[in-house]
Amino acid sequence: MQNVNVVPNWLMQRAYLTPQRIAIKMGEREITFDQLHNQVYQMAGRLHAMGIKRGANIAVLSHNSIEMIEILHALKYIGAVTVLLNTRLTTNELLWQIENAHVDFVLVESSMAKQLEGKSKARVVSFDALYTIEPKKGELHVVKEFSLDKPDTIMYTSGTTGNPKGVIQTYGNHYWSAIGSALNLGIEQEDCWLACVPFFHVSGLSILMRSVIYGMKVVVQDGFQAETVNKEIVNEKVTIISVVSTMLQQMIDHLDERGSGYPPSLRCVLLGGGPAPETLLEKSKLRNIPVFQTYGMTETASQVVTLSSEYSLSKLGSAGKPLFHSQVKIVQNDVEQDNDKPGEILVKGPTVSTGYWNCPDATKSSLKNGWLYTGDIGYLDADGFLYVLDRRKDLIISGGENIYPAEIESVLLSHPEVAEAGVTGKEDLKWGQVPVAFVVLKNPISKEELMAFCGEKLARYKLPKAIYSVTSLPRNATNKLQRHKLLSLLDGTATI
Repeated sequence: MQNVNVVPNWLMQRAYLTPQRIAIKMGEREITFDQLHNQVYQMAGRLHAMGIKRGANIAVLSHNSIEMIEILHALKYIGAVTVLLNTRLTTNELLWQIENAHVDFVLVESSMAKQLEGKSKARVVSFDALYTIEPKKGELHVVKEFSLDKPDTIMYTSGTTGNPKGVIQTYGNHYWSAIGSALNLGIEQEDCWLACVPFFHVSGLSILMRSVIYGMKVVVQDGFQAETVNKEIVNEKVTIISVVSTMLQQMIDHLDERGSGYPPSLRCVLLGGGPAPETLLEKSKLRNIPVFQTYGMTETASQVVTLSSEYSLSKLGSAGKPLFHSQVKIVQNDVEQDNDKPGEILVKGPTVSTGYWNCPDATKSSLKNGWLYTGDIGYLDADGFLYVLDRRKDLIISGGENIYPAEIESVLLSHPEVAEAGVTGKEDLKWGQVPVAFVVLKNPISKEELMAFCGEKLARYKLPKAIYSVTSLPRNATNKLQRHKLLSLLDGTATI
């Protein structure tokens, strides 16, 4: 009987089906799927010669590059599990994750090798050194079929308290994520996805998975620059791009400076990373930018809910409905909630992780009867559309009232002189917690004016008790706001 949980090696199959299609473009370099397969096969030979075996946990530390892409696919050819490391972490944070994941080798971008050499118990190999290794001939047994239930990657969650947890993502998680997205967005012959988010993050890695499954060109950038992104969208006829709110805002600002817009070839801007400010969605609508709000996380191998295009105006602010193979429900104290009542968001489906690496207790508490308890707060409207309010850990409880930082941030961002905003809770003897805000201003503005502006749109108990002017807000590698770090800005920060 045929095993339905086995699929052909994605890149090998893609190179066989459409060998001459462009797979990757970065700068002036273009690589076809056939060329990518050949280079990956050579790289797999080098990794094998170095002693990397099937089933081993192998860490990769790199910024976006063609070399990183080759290594990621080569590890699949061998059958190793890839542990993706965040380039923004300190040496101690990296060493902790390497040891926690029981990593045998760390493959590291050459410019970053000194950060780990001589400090890790695992063998550290720079990309430069890796490319000097002579591939073993005749001894490499390439994995020609992927078992969908087998671990493929491990990504560590950022973690606000304690140590981060390694999320295990199977081949099936990545495969069904790609299929679910395709059923929602469709696949077109000329599709081209611009990747300006890091490949060590699930939003970036998922683009590479979809590239080989769909047969789609990916334009790769190492980091985000609004001007460069906008230029590539036009020159490369980009059809899809993944961004978070602050990235989209910078892209729109650049368009406004130039008095330009996007070509009709851009059919989808996937907007993730948390609730989007309504003002940003309104700006996008006025400029005919095809924004698709999404909701997902590392534990769901990227998006699990996405707003379809036909609802982009009628359901403004919603993350949409679950992708075809997924389910969503809202619970409060494990009781399913009625429409429009907020509670914890639970998701279920084949993209949900099998659990956390070496963390049975965390896995047990997060996964119950197939449902993932996300820790996010939201509600479903009468039509079944999901509205994400905030992270449960970011919720501010003041005098018994629930306050969602994203709501206050959205109001602050609607003021024309506020470029960025972040809100968090601060301990208070009387109320338990009170909201405080941090803003990056375009031009000076008085606290009284900004508070009066907020007072017109927010209930009194939601008003920030202090507003601090800062030069920048703490963000992670995908430009997502890190609210848990906001209070650390208080040293040397002045209220406005």
